Amino acid sequence: MGMHSRQRRLFLKASLLQASLAAAGMAVSARSSASAAPPLMAPILRPIPSSGELLPVVGLGSWITFNVGNDPAARAVSTEVVRTFFAGGGRLIDSSPMYGSAQDVIGDALTRLRPPGTLFSADKVWIGSGERGPAQVEASRKLWRVPRFDLLQVHNLLAWEDHLRTLFAMKAAKRLRYVGITTSEGRRHGEIVNIMQGQPIDFVQVSYNILDREVEQRILPLARERRIAVIANRPFRQGDLTQALSGKRLPGWAAEIGCTTWAQALLKFIVSEPNITCAIPATANPAHARDNMLAARGPLPDAALRRRMIADVERIA
Repeated sequence: MGMHSRQRRLFLKASLLQASLAAAGMAVSARSSASAAPPLMAPILRPIPSSGELLPVVGLGSWITFNVGNDPAARAVSTEVVRTFFAGGGRLIDSSPMYGSAQDVIGDALTRLRPPGTLFSADKVWIGSGERGPAQVEASRKLWRVPRFDLLQVHNLLAWEDHLRTLFAMKAAKRLRYVGITTSEGRRHGEIVNIMQGQPIDFVQVSYNILDREVEQRILPLARERRIAVIANRPFRQGDLTQALSGKRLPGWAAEIGCTTWAQALLKFIVSEPNITCAIPATANPAHARDNMLAARGPLPDAALRRRMIADVERIA
């Protein structure tokens, strides 16, 4: 019985390895085929309000999807995701010390790919001690293998007063370009608003998608007023939303905005909100990364179409 169990485990591991390498190979093949096709139009860009620097409206998250440990096959697939992201015109990659091995996996991918100088590295400080914040930031930087971060955010407001002092000092010393705060799943919005009103932050990261729109009430208008960039996390509700829509036919309006998949439509809804600077879908699939980046191109829904999209998704999902 023990031998059979061991053989079964080895078989499963071999099958996963084969599937992972096949996914990576498919991405390379698709990229080679795409090289003969006409170039894609440039992605939609939106300015960071505090500086005017332009970012593509779709970035790349790493929560769960890049936490693959030292598995070489899974790391190879993660590298293909990053490669596909850059090939699609992506810039902003977001991570956190909370995300297990994700930072090291990103750093490994960047080392292998020699990314373009347009990389926008966004990470977080996530530790209860303000005194230990600088050491954590430096450890994160070494995992990424970057000379400095573009954006550092206080993750879920943990010890935010101490960490913001550290981050503002880093920015003043030109060891950091932008400072931000984050939350997710609708938590602590009142405190987020207070910080936005009282602190000179550059970015705020919140959950926003076609079903979770609470930030439209206070946070997005305040971001516009205070000239704060907004990163939208959980665009697919951590995959629950795309799973609920899987197999459902796209409504006719999808063609009006150039969408061939639900993921593209959901992302276009998010980035059509003018106060959203960048959405950060996470994926472990290179084909999905390419699909996500297609949402940063072409027409976006207007206010009337956004209302139709909400009604249809609420009905279907």
